[in-house]
Amino acid sequence: MADADQLPERLRLRVVALVSAVLPSVTPVPPSLRKVAGFAPARRARLGGQAVWDALADDDFREHAAVQVAAVPAQAEDPIDAAARAWLGREEGWSTVVAPVVADLEETGAKDERVQGEVARLTAQVAALQAELSSLRAEHRDEVDGMRAEHKVLRQRLGQARSTLRDAEQERDDAVAAREAAQATADAMVAAAEADVRRLRAQVEEAESGLAATRREGRVTREQATIRARYLLETVVEAATGLRRELGLPATEGTPGDALESSFDEPSSAPASSAPGSPALLEQTLGLPRARLLVDGYNVTKQAWPSASLEAQRSRLVTALGPLVARSGAETTVVFDAASAATRTVMPAPRGVKVVFSPQGVIADDVIRQLVGAEPRGRVVVAVTDDQALARDLAQAGARVLPSAALIGLLT
Repeated sequence: MADADQLPERLRLRVVALVSAVLPSVTPVPPSLRKVAGFAPARRARLGGQAVWDALADDDFREHAAVQVAAVPAQAEDPIDAAARAWLGREEGWSTVVAPVVADLEETGAKDERVQGEVARLTAQVAALQAELSSLRAEHRDEVDGMRAEHKVLRQRLGQARSTLRDAEQERDDAVAAREAAQATADAMVAAAEADVRRLRAQVEEAESGLAATRREGRVTREQATIRARYLLETVVEAATGLRRELGLPATEGTPGDALESSFDEPSSAPASSAPGSPALLEQTLGLPRARLLVDGYNVTKQAWPSASLEAQRSRLVTALGPLVARSGAETTVVFDAASAATRTVMPAPRGVKVVFSPQGVIADDVIRQLVGAEPRGRVVVAVTDDQALARDLAQAGARVLPSAALIGLLT
C-alpha cells in the first residue's frame, strides 16, 4: 500500500489538495514547487497538482507537508480525507486506514464505467432530439418573421393615426390657451387695482410703526449676537469633549515640575502591571478602542504545545489567533525569536495578524520593547509573556502585561 501508484485517482487528488493548501507553510519548499507556492490556493492543486504529487516521492518533503496538514482541521466523517492524511503521516497502522478506502474507490470506479455506457446511450438520444428541436425552431422562426412583417405594417398605420390625433389636440390646446390668456389679463387688471389699495394702507401702517420697529430691531440684534456667541461656545466645548472621548485620551496628570523632582530620587520598584489575569478580562480589554496586542511567540507556544516542533508551534499559534482578532478587532503582532537564524520563514497569517521574526543577533524581547516604546502613551497596549525581566520593562513603558496562560485560555 506504500506504493503511490496504487492509490486511486480520487485519493491522489485529495492528497494533492491537502498539500497544496499548506504549501507556502512547508519548509523548505522544493525548487520545483517554489513557483507553485506563489499561486492562489485554488490554482495550486489545479495547475501544479502533478508537480506536487511528484515532489511527495521525497519522504522528507512528505513528512514536512504532513506536519502542516495536521495543523489544519480535518473534515468530519470524510474517509477519503482521513485516508489522505494517514498516507501523508505514515504513522503506525496507517495502511489499515487507507486500504478500505482504496477498495471502496476501486469498486466505485467499476460502477462508474457502467454508468458511462448508459450516459453515452442517453447522449445519442439527446442528440436526435436536439436535431428535431432545431427543425422545429427553424419553422417557428419563419412564422415569427411573417408575423413581424405584419406587425410592422400595423405599427405604421397606428403611427399615422396618432399623428392625426396629436394635430387635433394641438388645435384644441391653442384655443384653450387663448381663452385663458384673456381671462388672465382681466384678472391681472383687477389684482393691480387691489394691490394699489393695499399698498396705500401698508404705507400708513409702516409710518405708525416705524419708530417702534427701529427700537425692537436694535434690541433683537443685541440678543441674537449674545445667543450666537453662547451656542458657539457650547458647541466648541461639546466637540472637544467628544473628541477626547473618541480618541481615548487619558486625563492630565502631574505638573511640569514632576520630571525635575523625580530626577533627584531613584524609583524604589517597578510599577505594578494593570493587566487582566483571566481569559475573560483579556478579551474584554482587547475589545477597547484601538487596542494593541503583542505576543512573545515561543514563550506562549512552548507552554501551550511543548511536544510539537517549532514549525508546528508557530503555525498553531498564528492560526488560533485569527478568530480572536476577528472578534476583538485588536491590532495584533506575534514576535518569534530568530536571533541565531540566518534565514526567515515566510508564514501565512490570518487577516489582522502580523508575524515578525527578530533580526539576526537581536532577541525577540528587544523587538517587543521597541514596539511598546513606539506606541503613544494612553493607547491600550497588551503584552503576553512570562519573562519577568521583559514584563517589568514593558510595564514601565505603559503596557499591560499578562501571563501566557490567559491567552492560552482564549485560544484553546
